[in-house]
Amino acid sequence: MKLGVNVPNFGPGTDRGVLHRWAQTVEALGFDLLVVSDHVVLTPDVAEQYPAPFYEPFTTLGWLAGITRRVRLGTSVLVLPYRHPLLVARMAANLHELSEGRLVLGVGSGWAAQEFDALGLPFQRRGRLTDEHLQAVRAAWADTRDYGSTPIPLWVGGNSDAGLRRAVRFGDAWHPLRCTLPWLRAARERMTALTDGQAQAAPAFAPRIVLRLTDAPVTGPDRLAGEGTIDQVMDDLAQLRLLGADTVVLDPFGGDPRETLRPQEPWRALATVAARWTA
Repeated sequence: MKLGVNVPNFGPGTDRGVLHRWAQTVEALGFDLLVVSDHVVLTPDVAEQYPAPFYEPFTTLGWLAGITRRVRLGTSVLVLPYRHPLLVARMAANLHELSEGRLVLGVGSGWAAQEFDALGLPFQRRGRLTDEHLQAVRAAWADTRDYGSTPIPLWVGGNSDAGLRRAVRFGDAWHPLRCTLPWLRAARERMTALTDGQAQAAPAFAPRIVLRLTDAPVTGPDRLAGEGTIDQVMDDLAQLRLLGADTVVLDPFGGDPRETLRPQEPWRALATVAARWTA
């Protein structure tokens, strides 16, 4: 099982230098994957959680590809309805080639109603649009003379049953976000049920979990995977390995944009995990 890191590409503390140091830190600590998130218009519903500056993911990952050598680079997640699917297919294929096969394209249907409106897109049809765009991207990539023959891992996000079905239909991996372990166990069972009797196998399992280290154990049924003492977090990772996770993405962002002014804190947490993971 591999470990990745969700890097904040937004907020008051984020700039070119900080993004550079994030990439250096993630790669130097031995993590396998660095992912960033996606928004196009910072409408009030978006800006409340992800304020300016917000660095567009393909642009950011293209730049990071040039200053890293080993770490895979991805999106968690690209809001697929925001861009024409043939543009997404082209940008992803080019980035995958130019980074020597290091792209992981994580996609989702989005949540910000005001942002959809600003882009002239129907929020209520976002699920159907996501399915249509996934089909178009897959069809474009089938032309290997144009888009390249090296497969691009396609992770499909979404914690709903619709997201599960979408991952089964289109994804190389299912990429749920910030859940409890009991919920993940139950969802894995639902996914198995969806693929029973079908010709296609279940996609791989690549969850994104929080990373919030505490001095005292965190208890209670609402404890998220990745939350608690380092022993609890390491046990969570062990449990996810038993559930068949191929990759687990650690997300140290706690929800307050002011955290981006103190990147040393998540870097220390990541170093703690990396030391235990490789020991």
